[in-house]
Amino acid sequence: MSSFWQRLFRLEKAVNESSPSQPAIHELIARSPVYQTDYTQWKTGFVRRRLTDWLGDQYAIYRRRPQDIDGGIAFLNTPSSKGFIIYFHQTNYSRTEATYLFDYFKERVQTENYRVQLSDLRTYNRRDWVETVEKHYLKPRLDFDPTKKQQQQFGNVTIELEIRNDQVHNLRLRATHYRDHLYEEARDFRELMQVLLSNSES
Repeated sequence: MSSFWQRLFRLEKAVNESSPSQPAIHELIARSPVYQTDYTQWKTGFVRRRLTDWLGDQYAIYRRRPQDIDGGIAFLNTPSSKGFIIYFHQTNYSRTEATYLFDYFKERVQTENYRVQLSDLRTYNRRDWVETVEKHYLKPRLDFDPTKKQQQQFGNVTIELEIRNDQVHNLRLRATHYRDHLYEEARDFRELMQVLLSNSES
């Protein structure tokens, strides 16, 4: 049996043996040189601008008339977490375009003195589909000074791209801030949205 088929059978066995808490595949995200070239072009192209313009419009509507937002998006607003979810399975955008946006948001957050704590993907065998979740987890760079409260920026930022049976399902972004006397108040989520929607190249 060829090594290709051996790898394929091992992968199928791992997926079948996975559980909600135990992924079949867990690896760091790596982008190829070809992907990087195409992604760089996408950042300055029409599709990226159309996506970020739409997101900006929906956020503006949400702040004034939340009941009128598009069905392809929802916003999170709790005392400790703010964010949104884009339901890509309800749009005509491709998995590649969603992945580019996923990476673009990571780069935009990094411009605010954030570091990537983890970028990984995990694949699970769900009841009705195979699920892959790519995740960027970013934390603010803290300057520890025992005499001052820490500036936490927007808190910890998690960006997740969910794929079901190789089709993009949704993209989630969540900023979770610390509610602790050791930290300054988090910056307003509106500022983070402005960072994400900027037309500047990363």
